[in-house]
Amino acid sequence: METNRMFILNYHDIVMPYARKLNVTPSKIYATRTVLFLQNDGTLKPLAIELSLPHPDGDQFGAISKVLTPAVTGVEYGLWQIAKAFVSVNESGIHQLISHWLHTHGSVEPFVLATHRQLSVLHPIYKLLHPHFRDTMHINALARQAILHGGGIVERTVFPGAHCMELTSIAYKDWVFPDQALPAELVKRGVAVEDPASEHGVRLLIEDYPYAVDGLEIWSAIKSWVRDYTSLYYKTDDVILQDSELQAWWKEIREVGHGDKSGEPWWPKMQTREELVHSLTIIIWMASALHAAINFGQYPYGGFAPNRPGMCRRLIPDPGTADYEELKTNPVKGYLKTISPQFQTLIGIAVLEVLSIHSSDEYFLGQREAAAEWTEDMEALKAFERFGKKLAQIEEKITMMNNDEKLKNRTGPVKMPYTLLYPTSEPGLVTAKGIPNSISI
Repeated sequence: METNRMFILNYHDIVMPYARKLNVTPSKIYATRTVLFLQNDGTLKPLAIELSLPHPDGDQFGAISKVLTPAVTGVEYGLWQIAKAFVSVNESGIHQLISHWLHTHGSVEPFVLATHRQLSVLHPIYKLLHPHFRDTMHINALARQAILHGGGIVERTVFPGAHCMELTSIAYKDWVFPDQALPAELVKRGVAVEDPASEHGVRLLIEDYPYAVDGLEIWSAIKSWVRDYTSLYYKTDDVILQDSELQAWWKEIREVGHGDKSGEPWWPKMQTREELVHSLTIIIWMASALHAAINFGQYPYGGFAPNRPGMCRRLIPDPGTADYEELKTNPVKGYLKTISPQFQTLIGIAVLEVLSIHSSDEYFLGQREAAAEWTEDMEALKAFERFGKKLAQIEEKITMMNNDEKLKNRTGPVKMPYTLLYPTSEPGLVTAKGIPNSISI
């Protein structure tokens, strides 16, 4: 722990309040903690999984927990596989409801509304942000109508069931705008430390961490583009303060769009150019790269349901039971009897397939519809061209790293290269790459 080689995947506290009410339904869960060790080759090895249930005599007595450790033979192997399934169920639900819906679709929506309400179409910040809001309101409306509603697909395929939106609402209480910046988010999660001497201002504690490595490159490219662009129109901090449209925009975001958070002290005051650059970078990051990394790998990684089950239908079998004995002779059958049944699995896979498709008219980061017509400012067009060239360099770097056999986490044991933050992609399903400008699926 002192050398930063122990990590924890912790879903205990956020899942535990739902364990008692869900375990009386056909859906079963444990609140999980997984301890992992950073090995000399840069990979993470799971050491133990803790599975916790509420105490039968009341929450005041804490939790009843069991701990399972890796095994490759016997009944212990079957139990270990099932323990991993329960971790995946926790992770799948948190991923879909918080990382995906809340932290991208839901959190970006107030910025879209305020931009259209408060900034004229000729305002330079409107021109900057406009491509990053394409179709977001439309897809959010469709999601509420067809996926997120009561009794809908999400409630039928991820563990909180009827409590899905409640879980999301509770998680929003912990949402902090500055923490959506990638460097801050990595530090907050304990996988990086602040380091002014490092290229991106943070030093990764897991050096071969593809999402963080590629993400920091994309983050810095976005920030450089935003700084170059905004510096053309805001020569001093006073211009920020005197821009009535910009100030009205920021006021609506804080006090109306994210009104639940209006009194929080962490909001940038929007009084300096640096505050403007950093805030715009966060918004563009959430709408583009963050959503791409979260969304477009869902079918490639989750399309094979046993790799990423969304629900479980029974708890760990107890010694002496027929289910426990079955694990000794047929652990695969025992595993499949534990995870989501076929019908729910098919629904879930169908949704993941739709979510992972790039449309034929997609515009990716560094591209714009009518690229030479969105502004007549030649300096802005030159800055945008530099941004595109930087992204092309990042693509080359990602390809090179994915071919480096020393970087074991770039492809993993199944030899699937990490390309979710590769900026461009061809249209279609399961490209597992491409950063669209906006949240449009």
